[in-house]
Amino acid sequence: MTRFRRSIVWFRRDLRVEDHAALHFALRQSDQVCCIFIFDKEILDSLPADDRRVAFIHASLAELDAGLRRLGSGLIVKHAFARQAIPALAEQLRAEAVFTSTDYEPLAKARDTAVEKMLAAANRAFFSFKDQVILEKDEVLSQAGKPFSVFTPYKNAWLKKLTADQAGALLAPYPVAEYAAQLAPAACLPAAGLPALREIGFSNTGVDVAAFRPGTSGGLALLEEFLPRMAQYHMRRDFPAIKGPSYLSTHLRFGTLSIRALVRRAWDAQRTGQGSTGAATWLSELVWREFYFMILHHFPHVAERAFKPAYDAIRWETGAEAQERFQAWCQGRTGYPLVDAAMQQIQRTGYMHNRLRMVTASFLIKDLGIDWRWGERYFAEKLMDFDLAANNGGWQWAASSGCDAQPWFRIFNPLTQSQKFDAEGNFIRRYLPQLARLDARHIHAPWMAPPALLRAAGIALGKNYPNPIVMHDETRKRTLARYAVVKQAAPGI
Repeated sequence: MTRFRRSIVWFRRDLRVEDHAALHFALRQSDQVCCIFIFDKEILDSLPADDRRVAFIHASLAELDAGLRRLGSGLIVKHAFARQAIPALAEQLRAEAVFTSTDYEPLAKARDTAVEKMLAAANRAFFSFKDQVILEKDEVLSQAGKPFSVFTPYKNAWLKKLTADQAGALLAPYPVAEYAAQLAPAACLPAAGLPALREIGFSNTGVDVAAFRPGTSGGLALLEEFLPRMAQYHMRRDFPAIKGPSYLSTHLRFGTLSIRALVRRAWDAQRTGQGSTGAATWLSELVWREFYFMILHHFPHVAERAFKPAYDAIRWETGAEAQERFQAWCQGRTGYPLVDAAMQQIQRTGYMHNRLRMVTASFLIKDLGIDWRWGERYFAEKLMDFDLAANNGGWQWAASSGCDAQPWFRIFNPLTQSQKFDAEGNFIRRYLPQLARLDARHIHAPWMAPPALLRAAGIALGKNYPNPIVMHDETRKRTLARYAVVKQAAPGI
């Protein structure tokens, strides 16, 4: 094991102190370790000043800095271009190595390659450690040695890796506190501490702590709330009006919680039989997350194009009417209450229930005939838990262009989805109060309600709630015709 006099740990999507692979190995291999976070201008310069995610990161960094200070050190935070800042800080601190967590996104990989080359030119080492996932890159392959493109065999191979003999090693935490003596003392750190949001060009939008709770402490609180519900996860997760999901996706995105800790919880619960069906279903969702990371790593073209090339031949709606309908979708003015309530949820909170992500995506693509990339970009702007791999995977699933996606001829009916998953209309009423006085039968399709009932409920269609911008039965036929190009390209589908 190579020993370094001084090293840097570069925090990115791993904003916690404990169970941190890069920090663990840096402390074990170094006489002294400095911890750094860069508010990367390459990313931040394209974001609005009120971006909720920056506020979440900022609050989580405050907790990370406090945790490091309790260990006698602190966090160096810079607002700069990371490509230049990391090599410059390594020079300034006379660090012999940089340790960080692996990132799988194409732009991040290019950035890390550039940083590694600059460090190598100065005889400095660069180490990257698996931390976002349990199994990465080529660790789960088919018997032919190829990456999987269908989820179920991938999941089976993934689970096979976590046999009783291997699970302990794969899920074991990486301790930090016992090596804390190697952390650089706070007094020795240049400009340690956290700048105010306004100093980096952002405003405090007031992250909804009830929903997101920044930092590891917030993530742990949400986890403790979820654990008693995990046994019923498979029965509750599809209904947006009730507490079914874990609400931990933002914490997974920014690494305020360790994926190893979460998988251990699910793995142990399903093995002991305590709510095993719910635990197995939640674990399956965590495996889906890793599946999409694997796809992005092996098939980076998905970031811009369809996973299945034939689907790039689809001709999407364009022009002024398409733009108007897209804006109506974004603003929750489609006339379909479940779709509109979901779009209000993402606008107001930065979160959208997973079932509704599928419903809204299907509506945009297969009811409005709009390119899935438009919706993908919109979600990327709005979602607190935005992750390129999962967001892209979800949108390509809805568009039928991705790996193991829904068949192209399967088209969600927004009305039946509403009746099935929000039967009483409670979610709709929460985000569309103008419809609150409609009964459970009519709230899903106000345009079908008797005029007298609408008047009694205070609803004037076209004024305080829109008429449907399209009729599903008609658009379904157009979608089947639009996707015919795929059938022609692959007659066996």
